[in-house]
Amino acid sequence: MKKVTAPLLLLPLLFATAAFAGDDDSNVRWKTIVGNINDPGVSNPVAGIPSGGLPWTTLRGNASVDLRTGKIAFNVEGLVLNGGNASGTPGPVTSVKGTLVCNPGTSSQAVLDTATVPLNQEGDAVFIGNLGSISACANPLFLIRIPTNDSWIATGAVRAQ
Repeated sequence: MKKVTAPLLLLPLLFATAAFAGDDDSNVRWKTIVGNINDPGVSNPVAGIPSGGLPWTTLRGNASVDLRTGKIAFNVEGLVLNGGNASGTPGPVTSVKGTLVCNPGTSSQAVLDTATVPLNQEGDAVFIGNLGSISACANPLFLIRIPTNDSWIATGAVRAQ
């Protein structure tokens, strides 16, 4: 059953990614999602947002956003702790949210969150939705955060626009 689950998780994201296809500069993609690899107990803030207290890892994932329409989708697989007594699992984290940060580190910084989605015991989560109106968004960043404390545990990497 596990071999069927992973492709099924990817199916909605493939359809969502097709909706973002095109040469429009308003489409931003992150080709992979990587876990936060900070030392235990050390925060590695991004745009003033603290990181989780333990290191995290991922198998794969991606994210895309249309800055014109607010459409956003992300997929992450194998988002699990990398150390501690719950190593190899999401531990007590059962849901996540995606965060788009526009203009990070500036006075016009904007933090836009998706709705919360379940994170299963294998560390898989999928979101397809809309952030609503997005004003000017320079240097966009994508984070996956824990909703209960708003710390980030994974980030979009290898951005393409």
